[in-house]
Amino acid sequence: MKTVPCFSWYALQVRTRYEAGVANLLHGMGYELFLPLYKCRKRWSDRIKNVVTPLFPGYLFCRFDLLNRLPILTTPGVIRVVGYNRAAVPVEESEIQAIQALMASGLPSQPWPFFELGDRVRIEAGPLRGHEGILVEFRGSHRLILSITLLHRAVAVEIDSAYAKSLRSSSAGHLERAEAQLLTSHVAV
Repeated sequence: MKTVPCFSWYALQVRTRYEAGVANLLHGMGYELFLPLYKCRKRWSDRIKNVVTPLFPGYLFCRFDLLNRLPILTTPGVIRVVGYNRAAVPVEESEIQAIQALMASGLPSQPWPFFELGDRVRIEAGPLRGHEGILVEFRGSHRLILSITLLHRAVAVEIDSAYAKSLRSSSAGHLERAEAQLLTSHVAV
């Protein structure tokens, strides 16, 4: 039996609105791809239409051997492998798994600004159980922000904050008490 090496996930920057075409080309070449999509409403001058569009416009994720990246870089529509200082950097496996779990759950999601600061939480129940993100409040409801650090992009999904457990150390004192009050007031409602 032949063992297949497990390569890292990399973010590919591609021409905007070419994400699906590039994904089809790379899939045809045998690469494992991940192009997360979401449903949104687009407004034209004469109508409003529900469309499916990439969650991270201009990017898709591909698992490949970095030493053999030339076929990927020469694929029409691919601009570059994302990284720092011209060096490709793999995307954290846990970040990809969190976005894949979100897509599989069917929960409504949308692009969201990337946050570096905030309360990191782990989801304790439901379809996203075990995944980590940042808890925020938006328009009276709680959302979990799942981030792809390398791209500085994030996705928001509405959750019940009672399922979230803070990952912050106990040295945060008054902030933890405030979060606990927020969680208990949400559970009591």
